[in-house]
Amino acid sequence: MRRCASIRAGAAVLGVIIFLAIAAPLLAPQDPFSQRLAEGLATPGWAHPFGQDKLGRDIASRVLHGGRISLMVGFTAVLISVLIGTMVGAVAGYAGGIWDEVLMRVTDVFMAFPGILLAIALMSVLEPRVANVVFSLAAFGWVGYARLVRAQVLSLREREYVAAARAAGARPLRVVVQHILLNVISPVIVEASFGMAGAIVAEAGLSFLGLGVQPPDPSWGAMLAEGRDFLLIAPHLTLYPGIALALTVMSLNILGDGLRDWLDPAQNR
Repeated sequence: MRRCASIRAGAAVLGVIIFLAIAAPLLAPQDPFSQRLAEGLATPGWAHPFGQDKLGRDIASRVLHGGRISLMVGFTAVLISVLIGTMVGAVAGYAGGIWDEVLMRVTDVFMAFPGILLAIALMSVLEPRVANVVFSLAAFGWVGYARLVRAQVLSLREREYVAAARAAGARPLRVVVQHILLNVISPVIVEASFGMAGAIVAEAGLSFLGLGVQPPDPSWGAMLAEGRDFLLIAPHLTLYPGIALALTVMSLNILGDGLRDWLDPAQNR
């Protein structure tokens, strides 16, 4: 019962956030780029429910449009990471031998460094664009999936049905895809839900440091950076993008926790 409640709660909040982000052009009360300098730092009101930033731009509209960027970056970076990590882990676990040794040593090298610091270093030499943010996060985000998939493949490749498929003459690619990877999907999905939360936080961190999405494009991290200088006199500049970021990450973590308990029998309590 608790597992289902976690999944429903996380999915419901995340579903609302995704809907608001997709429908942002229709739901935004104002143009997120329209400036009204005379109304800078205005407090929330009927026309601007979340208030206005230092340039007089509507914060509610910018929060909605910023969600589109955060969710897109998180989903794309995790998708690329999952594809690369699954391929590397499957080859290393099933082929074994020199392939396993080489691929895992490369994975160890990537895991020896904090991913966010390497992403910062990479973005410092690349043009600060959304595509480069996705690339920098995916370039170091695949290692966890590779380790997870390899461990699962090492366990599954000795199962009877896998040995029967090999004895029947099935090619290695078919054995891996049809008989092994299909049984690895569940833990990968759980890991991806947590990974997406981490990718969204990382994107916000890069934008906060000025290495991610650049003005005037809205981003939750950039909005937090812009509002920190006015935290005491206009806290609404950081309050609403901070709430949006926290709710998104929290919903993904709750969803991932529920999926882990539901899909993994060892976690059932």
